[in-house]
Amino acid sequence: MGKNFEELDYRPSNIGDISLRRRRIPGISDTDVFEVKLGDEFLMSSLFTDGEIALANHGLAALKMNSDVPVDVVVGGLGLGYTAHAALKFGGVGSLVVVDALAPVIDWHQKGLVPLGRNLISDSRCQLVHGDFFVMAGADGAGFDPKRPGRQFDAVLLDIDHSPQKLLDPTHGPFYTPTGLKLLAKFIRPNGVFALWSNDLPSDQFSEVLSNVFTAVKFHVVNFQNPMTGENATSTIYVAATPRV
Repeated sequence: MGKNFEELDYRPSNIGDISLRRRRIPGISDTDVFEVKLGDEFLMSSLFTDGEIALANHGLAALKMNSDVPVDVVVGGLGLGYTAHAALKFGGVGSLVVVDALAPVIDWHQKGLVPLGRNLISDSRCQLVHGDFFVMAGADGAGFDPKRPGRQFDAVLLDIDHSPQKLLDPTHGPFYTPTGLKLLAKFIRPNGVFALWSNDLPSDQFSEVLSNVFTAVKFHVVNFQNPMTGENATSTIYVAATPRV
């Protein structure tokens, strides 16, 4: 392989073959671009990180923080680590659990194959957990911290599916219903927050679903430029605060 392209890892997974690639894109980026593919589909790229960072920033900004009490955060979906990294940079975060169903993705961070891997691994506040977020949040799930079943958190930040309507796996569908979100809410503290990244424009229907479970629901449209096309692109961050009792 030429120096402008390298496949760093390629492995089968329960949802398809997953690969990590590093390349240079002349005229677009003068630094290495890291990409994750699931089969022939691009899952993520280090060229597009605005939405991942905004998920942490908008989600945690909605918390009513007491400077004397550190907050506990869950990130569902490790990816290239940008949401987790942004969460750790946010003032007041005392602990972070990052859940990912794909063991290779966690392995890439532990081996330093991705740019932010060493930062996350070396931060004592950060715990990477191999597990299915949707099972852990479900009726038979014990939550997101294997060491402390039932543990509650101040914020849960989710970036796994493309959107509530465009799923990586159809088994995720029940989560995006009032019933599924009520099951999640038992792992969120009374004044806590659930935030979700979506690659689609805001959905009034999904906002209404969130309103069945949380008392305050907002969304933020994130605008950014696609350097590959030169055109503007958007994603949505839903922020739902204070689970209903």
